[in-house]
Amino acid sequence: MSYAIIGFGKVGQALATAFARSGIEVSVATTRDPESFASAAAAIGPGITPKTLAEAVKADIIFLAVRYESHRDVAKALSTWKGKTIVDVTNAYGVPPEELGGQPSSKIIAQAFTGGRLVKGFNHLAASVLGQDTAVHGGRRVVFLSSDDDDAAEEIAGLAENLGFSPITLGGLAEGGLLVQARGNTWGRLIFKDLVKVG
Repeated sequence: MSYAIIGFGKVGQALATAFARSGIEVSVATTRDPESFASAAAAIGPGITPKTLAEAVKADIIFLAVRYESHRDVAKALSTWKGKTIVDVTNAYGVPPEELGGQPSSKIIAQAFTGGRLVKGFNHLAASVLGQDTAVHGGRRVVFLSSDDDDAAEEIAGLAENLGFSPITLGGLAEGGLLVQARGNTWGRLIFKDLVKVG
């Protein structure tokens, strides 16, 4: 199984840190030349490999850690995302609900990634928290996942556990997913809640 993180801002780097800490190799990419962020990737760990966007999207599981507005640019990198799982780490804060047609932002993103399986996750924690050690007070930091594809959610839950997190699945994108999504200028109820599961 191969992994990639698209977007290498604060959230992308926090995710890369979680991979490095767990000894899991991951590619990182932006729309820029990989050389421009190679030193930042190297500083995180030897298993963090800078690649072009075209190279990175060959991975089996892809973390989308870009601004919501940029997701369509990433989606254009492949004509079909069949066989791939996309983890939507975006937050559409400030995007008018009417621009989304009243749908959760993840539903819009799922439509852009034709053929792919989408899981909303890893987006409710601030980057500064997401990059911290997942072991807290004898427990593990929680990440929330939601998807309309149960198999994809299960796959990403397994990965989350391998990264040291304790995953909690919230259900479909239109139900549990709304708890971790912004709607206009309002954050979902679970956004920024740093929870720890003990036992």
